[in-house]
Amino acid sequence: MPRVIKVAATQLEITRDPDKNLAKAEKILREAAAAGANVILLQELFENWYFCQEQKGEYFDWAKPLEESKPVQRLSKLAKELGVVLPVSFFERVNNAHFNSLAMIDADGTVLGVYRKSHIPDGPGYQEKFYFSPGDTGFKVWDTKFGRLGAAICWDQWFPEAARSMALMGAEVLFYPTAIGSEPEDPTYNSYPHWTRTMLGHAAANLVPVVASNRIGTETWGKSSITFYGGSFISGQHGDVLAQVGAKELKDGNLHPKPDSVEGFVVQAFDLDKCRTNRLGWGVFRDRRPELY
Repeated sequence: MPRVIKVAATQLEITRDPDKNLAKAEKILREAAAAGANVILLQELFENWYFCQEQKGEYFDWAKPLEESKPVQRLSKLAKELGVVLPVSFFERVNNAHFNSLAMIDADGTVLGVYRKSHIPDGPGYQEKFYFSPGDTGFKVWDTKFGRLGAAICWDQWFPEAARSMALMGAEVLFYPTAIGSEPEDPTYNSYPHWTRTMLGHAAANLVPVVASNRIGTETWGKSSITFYGGSFISGQHGDVLAQVGAKELKDGNLHPKPDSVEGFVVQAFDLDKCRTNRLGWGVFRDRRPELY
């Protein structure tokens, strides 16, 4: 019997009210599940505006242990109700350490484990090193009801080593929750095409589908402002864009050059056994020469 998975990439504009954001997240998750999705990705740190634009000690209070995280606890119940798998981004506190983390919630509501972001950026508007310690979990994959899934977080998506590590661990689909947009010190620079093509390369090189969810909207903290460009998408295992939020049309597997900045979601089905057969047929894992790298 074919192992068919239906994945969804979501896209939301976030407010300064965490309760409203959780309600918005639950609403779009319900809508995606009603559309047939059984693994649904929300964006990075969706509980609040992207606070890493500035450095303020009081924002550490927003971090919670896994057991006290509102997004994780609320969405665990929702995952069980809907029978869906949810990779959930959250701001985690562990004793005196703080992490940019993701809980993988299975379709019965069980938290299978936590991944902590490995690569922590530090630049104008993206001052994450002030808040987050480098992750101590290593890269992670989980056996869920609908397949063996890998997940990493935002800046991790720029590193081919992360994607390859998860693929070598048997990941059948890769998920990347994200918060990326304009550059506060150079508003003319547009990283969107580069951002997308980097992940399409991971899909093509590892022959696994990729799902990325980004936020939209303009968020201003003090003198810093970022307009998040969205573009959330689902890629096939050959690096072709199969579905994208805000794209009026997609041509020849290419990303849309300027997708609309809208809330919404897209759903795409994959036969994981067919993907595996195709991946093995290419021989890229058989022919690796790690002793030379």
